Amino acid sequence: MKLYSDFAARRARQVTADVIALALVVVSIATGVVVFSTVNQLAQFGRQMQTAGADFRTSMSDVGDRLSGVPLIGDGISTPFDSASAAGDTLAAAGQTQQDLVLQAAIILGVGVAALPVLLVLLVWLVPRLRFIKRASRTKALLRSGPDTTDLLALRALTNQKVAVIAKVAPDALSAWRRGDPEVMRQLADLELRSLGIRLP
Repeated sequence: MKLYSDFAARRARQVTADVIALALVVVSIATGVVVFSTVNQLAQFGRQMQTAGADFRTSMSDVGDRLSGVPLIGDGISTPFDSASAAGDTLAAAGQTQQDLVLQAAIILGVGVAALPVLLVLLVWLVPRLRFIKRASRTKALLRSGPDTTDLLALRALTNQKVAVIAKVAPDALSAWRRGDPEVMRQLADLELRSLGIRLP
């Protein structure tokens, strides 16, 4: 597998782009984690509500239990406290709901902040890098296969390279290729190899 160009200037650009892309991915993920943590801190209010509701329920239940032991009026006087303990359950449930909503929002925002830049980096950087690696690796394997590949590489240059670049090799490069002009085919093959970052030994 050929990851980088044989030519120093292009190889330096590729390595720099790789480092920048990986740094952007790491920064994006770290930013997403920070956003998640920051938003999730808003759940503290819900935790306080839940704790307060649970404490209130416990207190009211304890008072109701104590008053229920009072002779003659115990059952009647403890009823309001038992009802009040249910309000504590409602408050605790509201606190739990608030925590759940904040957690969902934190996850959505954290993932969104991290994922969007990562996707952009993958589209702008990874797709061209994979295309380069695939084409360069195939061509390198072709060169190692043994037979003369000048004709095929020249044809690839006619297919892949820009017309203006091909015209600098020969004004009518296609006709020269059809005639089998060795000099034009060699220059076209070199052009294709250079575009793939391959230097012949």
